[in-house]
Amino acid sequence: MTHRQILEALSGLLLVLFVAMISSTIVSVALPQIIGALNGTQSQYTWVVTASLLAATASTPIWGKLADLFSKKALLQISIVIFLLGSLASGFAQNTGQLIAFRAFQGLGMGALQILVQVIIAAMIPPKERGKYNGYLGGVMAVATVGGPLLGGLIADTSWLGWRWCFFIAVPFTLIAFVLLHKTLKITTVRRPEAKVDYAGATLIAAGVSLLLIWVTFVGGSFDWLSWQTAVMVGGAVIILVLATLVESRVKEPVVPLHIVRMRTPALAILASLAVGMAMFGGSVFLGQYFQIGRGYSPTEAGLLTIPMMFGVLVSSTISGRLISQSGRIKPYIVVGSIVLTVGFLCLSTIDHETSLVLIGGSMMLVGIGVGMSMQNLVLAIQNTVPLRELGAASGAITFFRSLGGTIGVSVLGAVLADKVATNIAEGLAKIGVKPTGSGTGSLNIAALPEPIKQIVRAAYGDATGHIFLISAGIAVVGIVAALFLKPVKLRETVDLSEATKQEEPATAR
Repeated sequence: MTHRQILEALSGLLLVLFVAMISSTIVSVALPQIIGALNGTQSQYTWVVTASLLAATASTPIWGKLADLFSKKALLQISIVIFLLGSLASGFAQNTGQLIAFRAFQGLGMGALQILVQVIIAAMIPPKERGKYNGYLGGVMAVATVGGPLLGGLIADTSWLGWRWCFFIAVPFTLIAFVLLHKTLKITTVRRPEAKVDYAGATLIAAGVSLLLIWVTFVGGSFDWLSWQTAVMVGGAVIILVLATLVESRVKEPVVPLHIVRMRTPALAILASLAVGMAMFGGSVFLGQYFQIGRGYSPTEAGLLTIPMMFGVLVSSTISGRLISQSGRIKPYIVVGSIVLTVGFLCLSTIDHETSLVLIGGSMMLVGIGVGMSMQNLVLAIQNTVPLRELGAASGAITFFRSLGGTIGVSVLGAVLADKVATNIAEGLAKIGVKPTGSGTGSLNIAALPEPIKQIVRAAYGDATGHIFLISAGIAVVGIVAALFLKPVKLRETVDLSEATKQEEPATAR
């Protein structure tokens, strides 16, 4: 493809990625208000985020594998329709249960869009040039992440619109993207009639992961850590995931190819992505809640306060992408990014309900720089080590584990935050002589509380948030270790591996 043809197709791909990204970020700042309006709880707050992440995580390997077998363009159009229907349904939700269910359906489309865009770009552009285009990718992601909270805050604060338009606003963007892709995306489809999709493996993986996340959500609250419920749920999840591994090792077309996961570069990149996903998703998803509940800012103000982190993502992803294309080296940028990410979370771990906004902004910028330098480049590292025929499965594998890390991170940190908040509120109420009547999963409708109790709740959330960022920093350290052990890889200049490299690959376990 010529540069002009690539840019024409890329315009539609980047727009559809923008739609998928903005659908989650536009809700992030407005979510405290949404859950308050629907009289939801802290656990439900976490599950509104987790449901879409879980659906995206479970379906990502399937979409990646389907992209290796069938028309990538047709799959992308199907995923756009799924996402569109999920967005509309979420906007019409009447309670938190419905919102969680519709967000899960929307997550199916989100997961498909995020992986298919990466697979199609990788199929069009050689790795040597892909770093530059990945810079555009990172830029669009940053704009969506910056613009999303701001737009979501403005919508939530505008009385004649209301929070439901945080979901409806995605509809026109989705329709425009569909038309653009129909006209500009021309990609060759290699059909393999004998190929089969491993639905059994995908189902087992989704079931095992879901059971673990449900356990994380309820353990410590509904039942004890050492209880028969824990034994049944954790034991069941382990058995299911072992069965999934057995299935993946035997089927002809596995959803997660184990031979790719066992190779050195993909294995370490997956481990680093798991850590980055847990740290980034798990930590950043609660920033909007911190600014609104812990500090008392409006949704619009909370969106503005998250700009430093998104600015860091925009600048670092764009610059590192271009530098990687020039030098062909990936590892140094991933290592530095992982270190900066960890330092940023360590700084955020010191915050409470009175911390200077300048310090918080600087810490968030460090987190953004770390994410921008590591996240997309880890995908690039894997794509550079596998043949074209396995590009979808390999990209799906790393995206799956990154999303899995994010889903686990949100669930675990959400549970920790709810427990810490409950303790802080109980202590605060005891000081003013009020006996606690609920737990940390009580209503998040702060506006309905009396002023003295409102101040106690705000302080409880503000002080508890730093605790979860300390956990995020600990998780991010795993990413540093994995990045340090990555094998240095020079970007290849062809879309597919050479025949010599294909034969050498299994032996060297690169």
